[in-house]
Amino acid sequence: MKFAYQFSNLLGSVYRKGNITFTPDGNSVISPVGNRISIFDLKNNKSQTLPVETRVNVTSIAVSPDGRIAILVTEEGEGLLVSLVSQSVLGHYHFHKEVRQVQFSPDGSKFAVVKDTVVQVFYAPGKTREFNPFVLYRTYPGHVDEAVCLDWTSDSRVLCTGSKDRRTRIVATQRLKNLNVYDLGGVRDTVIGAFFALNSMDIYCVARDAYVFVWKCDTKLSDLEPWVEEISKNKEDEDEDDDDADEDTGSKKKSKKKRKIPEAEPEQGKGIIYSGGGKFSFREARKDTGFCEVTTAAFHKASHLLVTGFEDGTFFLHEMPDFNMIHSLSISEQSVNSMAINNSGEWIALACGKLGQLLVWEWQSESYVLKQQGHFNDMTCITYSPDGQNIVTGGGDGKVKVWNSFSGFCFVTFTEHVGEVTGVKVTQNGKSVLSSSMDGTVRAFDLTRYRNYKTLTSPKPDQFSCLAVDGAGEIVCAGGTTEFMIYVWTMKTGRLLQTLAGHEGPISALDFSQSDGVLASGSWDKTVKLWGIYEQAGMRETIDLNSDVLALTFRPDGKEFAVATLNAHVTFWDTVSAQQKGTIEGRHDLGYSRKDADKVSAKTSAEGKAFETLCYSADGHCILAAGRSKNVCIYSVSDQLLMKKFVISCNHSLDGIEEFLDRRKMTEWGSLALVDTGQGDEKGSAISLPGVKKGDHSSRHWKPEVRVYSLQFSPTGRSWVACSTEGLMVYSLDQGVVFDPFELDMDITPASVRRTLGKGEHSAALMLSFRLNEQSLIQEVLEAIPVDSADVIIESLPDTYVDKLLAFMGHMIESSAHIEFYLLWLLPLLTAHGPKLKQRSQSVMSSLRTLQRNLTRKYEDLRKIADHNKYLSQYLQSLSQLKRKKPSGAVAKEVGQDSDEDDDSEDENLKELAWREGSSDSDSSMDIL
Repeated sequence: MKFAYQFSNLLGSVYRKGNITFTPDGNSVISPVGNRISIFDLKNNKSQTLPVETRVNVTSIAVSPDGRIAILVTEEGEGLLVSLVSQSVLGHYHFHKEVRQVQFSPDGSKFAVVKDTVVQVFYAPGKTREFNPFVLYRTYPGHVDEAVCLDWTSDSRVLCTGSKDRRTRIVATQRLKNLNVYDLGGVRDTVIGAFFALNSMDIYCVARDAYVFVWKCDTKLSDLEPWVEEISKNKEDEDEDDDDADEDTGSKKKSKKKRKIPEAEPEQGKGIIYSGGGKFSFREARKDTGFCEVTTAAFHKASHLLVTGFEDGTFFLHEMPDFNMIHSLSISEQSVNSMAINNSGEWIALACGKLGQLLVWEWQSESYVLKQQGHFNDMTCITYSPDGQNIVTGGGDGKVKVWNSFSGFCFVTFTEHVGEVTGVKVTQNGKSVLSSSMDGTVRAFDLTRYRNYKTLTSPKPDQFSCLAVDGAGEIVCAGGTTEFMIYVWTMKTGRLLQTLAGHEGPISALDFSQSDGVLASGSWDKTVKLWGIYEQAGMRETIDLNSDVLALTFRPDGKEFAVATLNAHVTFWDTVSAQQKGTIEGRHDLGYSRKDADKVSAKTSAEGKAFETLCYSADGHCILAAGRSKNVCIYSVSDQLLMKKFVISCNHSLDGIEEFLDRRKMTEWGSLALVDTGQGDEKGSAISLPGVKKGDHSSRHWKPEVRVYSLQFSPTGRSWVACSTEGLMVYSLDQGVVFDPFELDMDITPASVRRTLGKGEHSAALMLSFRLNEQSLIQEVLEAIPVDSADVIIESLPDTYVDKLLAFMGHMIESSAHIEFYLLWLLPLLTAHGPKLKQRSQSVMSSLRTLQRNLTRKYEDLRKIADHNKYLSQYLQSLSQLKRKKPSGAVAKEVGQDSDEDDDSEDENLKELAWREGSSDSDSSMDIL
């Protein structure tokens, strides 16, 4: 078992706070998710979270015009320079203030930062060779209140800023003859957005009170002339004595005194003048919905498209400068926090922080390109589908979501539950999802038709805290928290078969053994009971423990199960004999941490922590454990030793991250964290004295607590996921950083393997490459062996090398273009060694799951291409049949002669277009194949 797991993706959370932006090519959206950033590729339908983590939440993002670097700014004003190519941090800079917006100039030479009442302009990193990537160019003060927004002109010489002081300020970043600083007023509320028109000095100002102001400039952008330095040099009178010795006369010559008279400074050009070009209001368009404040705005210069978002979830599209309304839509009942328009002006990205929602809307076709939303509350449970293709999550908001593990997108959401979802399971055939909830129901959802086709309830109203499904998917069990019963249903009829009584406390954990169908239940009454569901005897064994049971899970082979208790112990038990096999003391492995409002030390608070979720690895050699902590521990089951500890987050915006008390928050009256300041209000409020509070007395300022709700290993064993406060964290196994040879000798080298292959000893070369265990070398040897000899080689392979060959082929089918080649190897492998593989199915189950997942994914990709080509060929056939039908009659011939020529040319264009689409599809199919 390797432990080189690294963070690979973040699912279940698409937006938290801050501004979203498009990449320069317009195909991807970059969204801040907590202290990380996620990139949603809309063209390839895939999401990716960069392995870059900041100290607190990210609030501002700016991408360079070339799309190579990005600047991230956090809540505390810390700036990070991130390479989008290498996905690494290149530099740090602290702005020491909260930054409202960061924006690169269109030419990419500078970037501007709005903070407090000033605007700072920096040289863009990478344009020159410097030690510090953040080099300040100039600071522009002038606002008397906090600046909110900024925008650049098309030539990157002038920028404008909007502020809470109700002014728009135009500043020249280069010294110009006719412009230095210009102020625009007339606004009665905060300027939410100020935008320059394309290749013009005209400005559109959007105010918070739902007004839009248009300012016309009498000077074109091309008429802005740079300042020419014409300063005459005034020198003081200087005596210049030139002693020139004359060889003949020996006389000395004295130079005369000269004085330069300063010339008059030339008169500079006159300044620019702005005049009102119009004042428009949204109040007329909002007669039905009522008045709401504007929260965000975006402007596309090429198409003159102005998009404004409101606090009630509506957004308007207007064409400027005439303010013609194009669309008026609503995405939710919560305010729109951020929006962006891509470079072509076709897609509009909208983000809502309260709902964690991210939308990309194509306004011309009035359709969604992307519509993603995480759980409103935290995720509470998770499970993988048997093939590892999908991930199912349940949340505190009562929703069940199904995510694609490859793309990272949610493709279906079930909202039938009205209470918190406490458990989710997928049947063995992968066609149904079962979920238990605190609303007293267990629901079955169909993944083919996406509907709730069965609902299971108990005779008396009860709240279900856990769920278990047997290996065949026929028996469903749920544990209650009020009646202390275990309810058993059959999936075929939905009838309640029996109720298992015996526990004296709420049922906290249930799990089925996949080998013999034994059901294990854990409870707060400090017992674990083993039940024979398929037998009439009922309860088999009762195991007494020293503390309350919090989690329970079986090993994949069903011969062992692990129990996590309230005293932070993990105990291992034999299923048949019910004897204890080992114990892990994990209290200190959870780590020491404290909340801001804790009055005890981190070491003292750690005494109340325990593991709340357990999961065995695919091979059963290791176990994952986590709880109310930022750490995830992986233990060796045989040695009961901690092998590695993973820190899921270092985001100090979460509670429970810090190990020691922050001295910066300490005052002579105590910690500021203990003072309820009412900072939960989005509009903000000043920190008041202890005991003084105004406004909404029900508002509270709180930070979410970092914790892990559930863990799950993928069936392939290549990755594991954790349901945390940050979202669904995916950790994958990195093959490139581990060198793991198998029975390696001194004489086994890549050169010796290639020599053996050159001699024609294919079987020996293949086994030597597996002993060296380098993927590139195994691929080179395998692809050099003729396919005709695959049957003979596979029959002579020992079982150890058969397992390694099966795992290698499952991995290669995912990434290689030679699918048919590997399938021709795979067929004799499964045919010849099928019975032996069935006997040791537990050891090769992860390889078989990987193979199944990758084959399913390739099948879906190829099926889409084949269907597209099929329909395209049918279209071409019908087009050719229509062309053969010509109009009859002389009049029709005379009248339709010219039109036939036009039709022929149009048909030729259609054929050419169809041929291009077919060639592009064939190219994409070649890329896949």
